[in-house]
Amino acid sequence: MLIDFHTHIFPPEICKHRARYCERDPWFAALYSNPKSRMASAEDLVTEMAISGVDASVTFSFGWTDPALIEATNSYVIDAMRRYPGRIYGMAVIQPTAGVRAQHELERCAQAGMIGLGELMPHGQGYRLSDIPLLTPLMEIVRHYQLLVLSHCSEPVGHLYPGKGDVSVQDIVTFLTAFPDIRFIAAHWGGGLPFYTLMPEIQRLASHVWYDTAASPYLYRSDIFKSVAQLVGAERILFASDFGLLRQKRVIAHIQQTGIDTQSLAMILGGNAQHLLGLHDQRN
Repeated sequence: MLIDFHTHIFPPEICKHRARYCERDPWFAALYSNPKSRMASAEDLVTEMAISGVDASVTFSFGWTDPALIEATNSYVIDAMRRYPGRIYGMAVIQPTAGVRAQHELERCAQAGMIGLGELMPHGQGYRLSDIPLLTPLMEIVRHYQLLVLSHCSEPVGHLYPGKGDVSVQDIVTFLTAFPDIRFIAAHWGGGLPFYTLMPEIQRLASHVWYDTAASPYLYRSDIFKSVAQLVGAERILFASDFGLLRQKRVIAHIQQTGIDTQSLAMILGGNAQHLLGLHDQRN
């Protein structure tokens, strides 16, 4: 199976009237005020999957600052899951600063069949991943429903781009120290976290961490696949496109051209995700 672990979808109303939502949410405006910034509906994602040969996608909407928009777009993702069972797996976007309201929303999404909490967007929503008292009630719900957690992670150096943020390696380490049992997907290669696993204490701490490849062509040379596979094992890498930012077919081709061995390639493109999602290969 080919499984994309990081995609974004929006209700058609938001895609059509993005300017209206830019006025409502400054963080959304920072990323999507440019009309050239791609936005996708559930149908756009399913069409893209058919073109690219992707069997399933993990998807979520956007880390809005407004809890009402979060609840509306979570409902849209839940509806997409029900319309495309086995094809779309949803994660719940949450605004942790909403307190009890956020906890109720995560419970609702978990009970509706969502597989995780994410994508966390601390830098856009006004908190830090290292704010353990804020996140502890949500992690208790994550444990109860055995959810995954996926967070945006930021490279501490390199070029600036819309949405880069400032989720530091130290923030991630603080989170992992507080919640060592949580299955954590560090988006965008964890902001460089794999390279720190050369330190024994970080290697031990990152035993429940997977790294998604979202937006790789924008961030790193293709050598990163072999390098991270050597550092943490190919079984810890998840194919992720960041669609609609990038086309799935482009990212698949990028991964296939890295020269990584066939077995590792199969794990990255779907095998590891199958394990995390508890799926069997329906083509066997």
